[in-house]
Amino acid sequence: MATLLKKVWESVSTRSVLSLEMSSSDHRGFDESSLGEFDRIPMDILMNILKLSGPKSAAKMGMLCKSWRSLVSDNGLWVFFLQNQLVEPWDSILFGETKLALGYPLESFSSQMMPLSFMEVYSKRVALPGSVIIDGGSGYCKFGWSKYDCPSGRSATFLEFGNIESPMYSRLRHFFATIYGRMRVKTSLHPVVVSVPLCHYDDTESAKASRQQLKEAIHSVLFDMNVPSVCAVNQATLALYAARRTSGIVVNIGFQVTSIVPILHGKVMRKVGVEVVGLGALKLTGHLRELMQQNNIRFESMYTVRALKENLCYVAQDYEAEFSKDTRASSEANGEGWFTLSKERFQTGEILFRPSMAGVRAMGLHEAVALCVDHCHAAELTCDDSWFKTVVLSGGSACLPGLAERLQKELYGLLPSSISNGLRVIPPPYGADTAWFGARLISNLSTFPDHWCITKKQFRKSKLNLIW
Repeated sequence: MATLLKKVWESVSTRSVLSLEMSSSDHRGFDESSLGEFDRIPMDILMNILKLSGPKSAAKMGMLCKSWRSLVSDNGLWVFFLQNQLVEPWDSILFGETKLALGYPLESFSSQMMPLSFMEVYSKRVALPGSVIIDGGSGYCKFGWSKYDCPSGRSATFLEFGNIESPMYSRLRHFFATIYGRMRVKTSLHPVVVSVPLCHYDDTESAKASRQQLKEAIHSVLFDMNVPSVCAVNQATLALYAARRTSGIVVNIGFQVTSIVPILHGKVMRKVGVEVVGLGALKLTGHLRELMQQNNIRFESMYTVRALKENLCYVAQDYEAEFSKDTRASSEANGEGWFTLSKERFQTGEILFRPSMAGVRAMGLHEAVALCVDHCHAAELTCDDSWFKTVVLSGGSACLPGLAERLQKELYGLLPSSISNGLRVIPPPYGADTAWFGARLISNLSTFPDHWCITKKQFRKSKLNLIW
């Protein structure tokens, strides 16, 4: 640090006195004599020195005296470090620290939030020991560390969940033990954030009891495995956070069903109504398989079909018009060579809007989302209708190219302009891993785990009613 400061001082000492005097006007009222010899360095150069020296050296300089501490605590300096030193995108950091840092419920943030010290935010985020993140998707599980920029592993949930005939506790224990075994980490060392598929959708007493039972089983298993603290949040809410929103409608295309979930200030609005369409990733893959069989395209496994769906399929903006286009495309499947698909590419995703094509008696995706939007509008939960006009897609099959644009187009055609005006459909912000990244956003907050997790003692004492 001393060498760097000496070199920079030598480089700027040859500047004219006039130039230095002009630059000194940018000191923003800073005491001219308080930095000693460094008072002669223009403020912009001095800040660049601190940026180049890094956060640790800058923090040490802040310990020299009050004037250096005042300079080093400049929010702009630590915003720079947050933008360049951490894996989390700056927009996500700012959203998390301003909207989520105080924990759940989120409604009271506007009255409680104090001005942020980004120096303090940086120091707390760096000091976090790291958390285990387990996104227990309905089809595939993603797991990894909060300090990593992506999940470190993934596996089929239904293969890890244990015998379906065994009690819930045993299945959950088998599932979590398998994940911790693959991560090679002691359960007692780190907090865990668990993403759970939304289930038991209704607002009935039986559905509430089922959700409570599942929540208690998850916490009981993890605490019996000596996990120090647990944060369990549903996938829809985490997907919304990953999109840097606290309110909106999440369309989660799961393994077997698609759920349309209205969320206000981080809370699922079950009283408004969660719409469920009995069509998910499994049906999409199965429909593509049938189309390939009809056209005598041979394959050896469903894994090949799934890979082709992910690599080649898309959603047409105009289904009928797409038949007149040359839509042929090829992709290589591991171990089975190359496959060429044509109209199968857009026929597969079309069943989301026309379930009858796959033999499913259900509303189309656009109809279910429009119904949810209409219910949100009629509920009049807030004086501002904009809260439900952001629709966030989630799930691996929601990554089909063209889906967000087609859904938005259909919604504008179904809904009156007074409701659809300003409505926007957002593709999965992080693809198939969107919920995992929402969990990572929470686990890297400067206030984590205190404001988001509960300990075994807290759970046994009060059985806290968490987000989902």
